[in-house]
Formats: sequence, C-alpha cells, structure tokens
Amino acid sequence: MLNTLRDITQAVASAGDLDTALELLVKQIKTAIATECCSIYILDKDELILSATDGLKPSAVGNVRMSITEGLVGLVAQREEAINLADARQHPRFKLFPEAAEEEYRAFLAVPIIYQKQLLGVIVVQQASARQFSEGEEAFLMTLAAQLAMAVRGLKQKASVKGREKQILFQGTPTSNGIAIAHVLVLGGEISLQQPNRKAADVKVELERLSTAVSRCRNNLGNLSQRFDREQDQEVVAIFSALTLLLDDSSLGGEYVREVEQGWSAESAISRVSLRYIEQFQSMDDPYIKERASDIRDLGQKVLRQLIEPDKWVLDSDKPVILVTREADTTLLAEFPRAKLAGIVTELGGVNSHAAILARALGLPALTGVQQVLASNIDKKMVVLNATRGQLMVSPSGAVISEYRSLLNAEKALQRQYMQEVQLPAQTLDGERVNLFINAGLLSGLASELAEGADGVGLYRTEIPFMLQQRFPSESEQIKVYAQVFNLVAGRPVVMRTLDVGGDKPLPYFPIKEDNPFLGWRGIRLSLDHPELFLVQIRAMLQANGNSEQLKILLPMVSNIEEIDHALEYFEQAYNELKSDVNPNLSRPQLGVMLEVPALLYQLDEVAKRVDFVSVGSNDLTQYLLAVDRNNPRVSSLFDSYHPGVLRYLKSALELCQQYDLGISVCGEMAGEPTGALLLSAMGYRELSMNQGALARINYLMRRVRMDELQALLQQALNLRCGAEVRELLRSYLAEKELAAILN
Repeated sequence: MLNTLRDITQAVASAGDLDTALELLVKQIKTAIATECCSIYILDKDELILSATDGLKPSAVGNVRMSITEGLVGLVAQREEAINLADARQHPRFKLFPEAAEEEYRAFLAVPIIYQKQLLGVIVVQQASARQFSEGEEAFLMTLAAQLAMAVRGLKQKASVKGREKQILFQGTPTSNGIAIAHVLVLGGEISLQQPNRKAADVKVELERLSTAVSRCRNNLGNLSQRFDREQDQEVVAIFSALTLLLDDSSLGGEYVREVEQGWSAESAISRVSLRYIEQFQSMDDPYIKERASDIRDLGQKVLRQLIEPDKWVLDSDKPVILVTREADTTLLAEFPRAKLAGIVTELGGVNSHAAILARALGLPALTGVQQVLASNIDKKMVVLNATRGQLMVSPSGAVISEYRSLLNAEKALQRQYMQEVQLPAQTLDGERVNLFINAGLLSGLASELAEGADGVGLYRTEIPFMLQQRFPSESEQIKVYAQVFNLVAGRPVVMRTLDVGGDKPLPYFPIKEDNPFLGWRGIRLSLDHPELFLVQIRAMLQANGNSEQLKILLPMVSNIEEIDHALEYFEQAYNELKSDVNPNLSRPQLGVMLEVPALLYQLDEVAKRVDFVSVGSNDLTQYLLAVDRNNPRVSSLFDSYHPGVLRYLKSALELCQQYDLGISVCGEMAGEPTGALLLSAMGYRELSMNQGALARINYLMRRVRMDELQALLQQALNLRCGAEVRELLRSYLAEKELAAILN
C-alpha cells in the first residue's frame, strides 16, 4: 500500500492542471481499492461540486452540486470526518442525485480533503453490494487524502488563475507588510541546468551566441560590482568578483567553449559543463570545496538566462516589478536593481529567514509560502501584492487597482506624517521615555534619515557580512566593516552580535546539514567550537571600537552558564592581548547574552553575575516556547508572539532582570510591531530595537499613548485565551485613540 500511496501522490502532484489530476486520481483510487466507483467533490465557496468520477455518469461532472448541509457528501464536509456505510440508503442524510445515475450503489465510504484546517473537498468510493469497507481501505483513503491535500490546494489556485484571472488567487504568509501594484517578473521558474543534449547545427553560430551571452553576463556582474564598490559594500563586491573570474578562459568560460567546439549547442555546453563540475565538487570531502558547486550552479544559470531570455533584465526604469521566484536569497536581492523592485513573492522561505528580514529592512512587501505560483503562468501580468493580508491578486479589475492605489497614497501620506517627528524622543503623554534602536546588517541601512533618528543600533547582525563573502572574512576586513558601523552611528551605542549562523542563516562556504537546524549547531555553540573564528571576531570588534564607549557585545543562542563562562574566557584573552600589545587605552565594552532559549530565564541570577545585559530575541524565543518551526508554512499560523503564555514569559523576564539589576531590551520582530511595542513598553521594557522601516511609526505611536492606560491593557491581555484576542484588544484601543491606521 505504501508504494501505491506514493505512486498516486506523485502522479497527482506532477499533473499539469486540476482536471487532469482529479481524473487520474479517481481512476487510480478505484483500481487500488478494487471498487466500482470513485468520485471527487471540490468545495467552491459554499458548494460541493462533482469534479471527477469513474463510475457515475460523466455528464454529471460539474452539474451535480450540493451545499454542505445536503446529502452524505455534505455531511462528511460538515463534520470533517470519514463516513463508512454498508448501505447508504438507510442513512437519514442520504440524498439521490438522479443526474449522476448512482441508484445501483449501496456501500459508501467518503473522507474529507483538508489542508491546514481548510476543507478542500471530499473523496467518495461506492460499491453496488451492501458491505462495509474495511478498516484498511478506510485508513488508505484517509492517508491518501491527507497526502494529496497540498497538491490539490496548489492545483486549485492554479486553475483559478487560468480560468478566472481575478481577485485573491493566491494566499501566502506575510514576511514583510505592505502593498505593491506592479507587473510580475518571474525568475527561476523556467531556467534549469538540466538542458537537453542538443547538437549544434552550426558550431560557429553557437560560439558567437555563447560569446555574446558570456559577455553580457560579465558586463552585468561588473556593473553590479562597481555599484556596490561605490557604496563601499566590499562583502557584496567579493561575490560578484568571484563569479566573474569563473568566466575566464582559464576557468569555466574556457570549458564552455571547448564543449561547443566538440559539437554541442551553447545551452547544452553550459549544462554539461556545469553538471559535470557540480557532481565532482559535491563528491569532495572538504566542505568548503563541496560548497563551491553553488557558485558553478549560479553562474551556469546566469549564462543560460542570457541565452534563453536575454532581455529579462531589460526593465523600464520607471516601472518597478514584483519579483516572483522559488526562493529569494541575499545574493538575488543584492543583484536586483533596488529602484525597480516593488515587492517579493516566493514559494519557499520562512517568515524570519534572512531574506525575509532583509526585505523588511529594505521596506519591501514580501510574501512567502505561495504554492504553485511559479507553475501558474503569471509572468508580466499585473498584480496587487497585499503582503499585510497575505494575498496576491492576479489581473485585478480596474476598480480594485484604483482602490489599492488610494490605499498606497494614504500609506505614503502617513509615512510622511511619521517622519516629521522621527528626530523627536519617543516619550508617552504621561512622560515615560522609550528608547528606540534599529536592527541592521548592511552598511547602506545605517546611512539614512531613519537611522539618524534612532537612539543607536540595538542589534548589528555580523553574520550578514559573513554571508556575503565567499570565505571567512579576515580580521582586518572585519575591522574595516565594524569601524564603518561606528562612524555611521556617530557616537551612539552599537550592540554587535557575534556570529549567529545555522538555522535559516547558513554560510555558503561553511555548510551545516542537520535534521533540526534550529535546535542544532548554531550561534554561540558554533563559535565556541571554533575559537579561532570567535577570537578573530572579538579582536576585530574591540579594535574597531578603540577608545570609544559605543560597543556592546552580544552572545547569541546561549543555553547555559558554562557557555557564558567559556565565551568570557575568550573575551578576556582577546581584550588583554590587545590592551597589552596594541592599545593600552582600549575600552572595555559591556557584554550581554540573547534570551531566546527559554531555560535561561531560570538562571538569570547566575547570568547577572557574569554579564551586563540581556537582549530578548522574540522570534526564536516564541519558536522554542511554542514548539513551532517559524520557517515552516504548514505550522506558520501557530507561530504567535502574542500568545498569552509568551507575553507572561516576557513579563517574568523583565521582572527578574530588574530584580538582579540586569539590563534588558527586545530586538526581535515584535518590538517593531505597533501592538508589540505597546505591550512591551507596558511591561516595563524601555529599549526596543527594530528594523528601520518601523522606527518612525513606533516613535509616532509612543508619543500619542499613555503608559498607565497601556499597563491596564496589559493586565487584560495576560488573561486572554489566545493571540488573536490580544490583537483585537489592542486594535480596539488604537481605534478609540483614532490611531487604527498605524496598523496598516
């Protein structure tokens, strides 16, 4: 049965459209169970529609319709559970549909198709003889329905795009709020390294095509390298320089040419060379060499794109696009002309992946977990991306576009209003001051009017410069980057987090493959296992800071006191060596730890004896408290920082830190959300760090509320049942204050 389940599931998942998939499905189920009839009903709005059958009258497909209050099929949908009857006619909910010609059938087994609590349809098998289907047959059908749910949902969305081309055709998970209206640019959906082996009709012509494609690719990489060089983002420059070198005749560029000279087309040559070297590199034991396969794959796809769709990047300068791709990474976002990017939609990726955080930092609406979007032929179509509500609307009507343009104009007006006060202190109406800091990882994000309005940098993600390199950056390279950070912030405090990779932030040259990376080798665990890297980073931070008082060092993913003690030993070693050999006046920075592993709360008394402050990472903390993988779209609805249990934990953390005279702040996404900022400040948090796109809005909000009112709201929130009720409570409060627009 396992093989049968696998074969049916794979066949349906690979079907080109919903109708084909359902026709295939009813035939294969009928054969697998050895029954006389199999039918599938798909839920459309409030109606169950017979969408495929093998056993009923074919003309009934599309014509037999029922509400979920009608018939046995409706009862299955209503209850969302299987029904197994020896003689369906004896059941009080039995209803005969003469147009289906089902009079001869007695035995009835039906199971619902459900995806993430959403009913999609019902699978029914029938037989003429009055007998109950076995437990094994029922279990088989239920298992199959569960496995097929995702594929059926995706094919339904695809059919909706093809057939209707109107509102809200795709649903996804918001990773960066906002609205965008633009045409789609699909990247990564069509170009594959698996090109067919095709012989060249004319070798000379193919060599010319190859030369043109390589030249265009080289020029694009060179232009990008120059642009980031001007912006002094040397980490990004290194990526494009490495790819350019691979195009040389002495490297892959020469291999492409030799393959064409042997009689292959340009596309086939690139495919053959790339796949050959990828296989060789991936078979290596050395992890750094093995990971170089990604460079070869990246370059091959870039050159193929110049051959297959050379005008893809020729965009109208005044018309930004919404990028639709399988998975957005740092390189892709850096490579794309920022002025031409209105939003991002991906099939894969998590709410708090690095790409999602970067999208928020850039102020770009972004949606992830949008299934089947690449298979749905939406390239160049006009869409409305409402990332705030998790919706992608394809080919919307003029009225819908007009309505969303009005919303965009209103948002821009609000942002201008927020920016007018960004230089003023965030102080409530009853005089409570809340310090607002920014989270950053790119130097360009610190050189802005918003960054100037912040009280400092509450979280500098040092892993981003590491991720943009092709190797571990040297001590001198790190000093240069960190010194620029201090200079840009101009005397204000900077909290630098030591290398925090693993989980959703892998290094391309230092791959970490684990079954459960979020509970694995990441953060301080990796640094302590590689003291040679940790010491270099600490030394670079200390030297870049010099004699100033700006630097605070933050240790990520700390789960026990022993880790703090070991980290402090390495810090003392680096500090004493530099003070003795380099700078006798070297400043000693404050040290802190991330509070994201829940168990650390119960050792804060010991933590306070060792470090100066704690910074709460609300993203990981919520993930670990609720046992929810925050990058898994299947359970993303369960990830909720407003869960009353999470709120109570945050309040307890603050109270304990106050008891032990330990500084505390919040640097997770919750701090940059209006409702989150209100609750955290009501608890007593006075240092909130957020992406710079949220800073002006939170500042504006804090200047229009009273702390005593927020504290009363907090007491109510802590006693509610769920996060949805907490949000509704805060929404009502903001509506009373005529501040509801700040939530959009």
